[in-house]
Amino acid sequence: MGKQRDLSTGIVAQIKALRQQGLIQTKIAEQLGISQSSVCKALKKNCSKRTNCSGVRKTSARDNKQLRKIAVSNRFKSTSELTDLWNKQTGADVSRSTTYRRLRELGFKSRVPAVKPMLNKKQMEKRLKWAKEHSEWTAEDWQKVVFSDKSRFCISFGDQGPRVWRHGGETYNHECVKRSVKFPQSVMVWGCMSARGVGKLCFLKKTVNAAVYQDVLETFLIPTVEEQFGEEDFIFQQDLAPAHAAKSTKDWFTKKQLEVLAWPANSPDLNVIENLWAIVKRKIRDRKPTTLDQLKQNIATAWEAVSAETCDKLVKSMPRRLQAVIQAKGAATKY
Repeated sequence: MGKQRDLSTGIVAQIKALRQQGLIQTKIAEQLGISQSSVCKALKKNCSKRTNCSGVRKTSARDNKQLRKIAVSNRFKSTSELTDLWNKQTGADVSRSTTYRRLRELGFKSRVPAVKPMLNKKQMEKRLKWAKEHSEWTAEDWQKVVFSDKSRFCISFGDQGPRVWRHGGETYNHECVKRSVKFPQSVMVWGCMSARGVGKLCFLKKTVNAAVYQDVLETFLIPTVEEQFGEEDFIFQQDLAPAHAAKSTKDWFTKKQLEVLAWPANSPDLNVIENLWAIVKRKIRDRKPTTLDQLKQNIATAWEAVSAETCDKLVKSMPRRLQAVIQAKGAATKY
């Protein structure tokens, strides 16, 4: 494409005049029969800062206050949708870019939302009650707890990956497309940890029912606590999965004389092992295994490399986690 011809002095004057009348750039371009980018360049020429431009601010403080209310009530709507709502409620005729600038001025930033489990009112009440009941526990008390959970690891093909250099018409060339699979290979892992370090790791080969879970505890939990605690007392933590809450599993704990910590539903933010899984996944992210055996080896290596100091630091965060739940009145926290 050739170099765009400069606009005449007369056209530039018309652009500025129409802008002063309150017209947005797209309307000016349409009226004068030129491109919107030409209008934009004409307005920006000899103008280093927006405050020095000849444009007229189309929104008042009252309008901006209304936009704040709209944004707070519609946090997941796009800028275009917020613009439509704003124009409809104020009778203004602002563009999407104006809405975006005002939102930035009001302190709003568009970000990928954090993902947290859905909590109903009853679950939030139970979380709050549980946090208050354990708020007097010290870091030393939590050091007696063995945390447990399972996590799924996938052979990573990358969600975004690198960009590709290609010519026009090469969109679907074999060399230019990124492969995806509908059901990526994965492995489910069960593990436990305490302030004294990580426990034995178990690669689950089948669906975990009560019988399978009890076998996992017998084979992997018992050796871990014997190694870490010896004859000392400890408390075992688990979530409310069906296999964990089964009557036969409760009978197993009674037979083994193991104390189990009561646990609120949908509360991964209270389980420090979730952060440990995240650490392990970060460690293996760049190794890019291509087979399940490689994936398992990477997981085991990363797990064994976790230091006792790291585990102790995570466990010492429990008092802060409880305070966060109390402050959030049972809602999800940053953890």
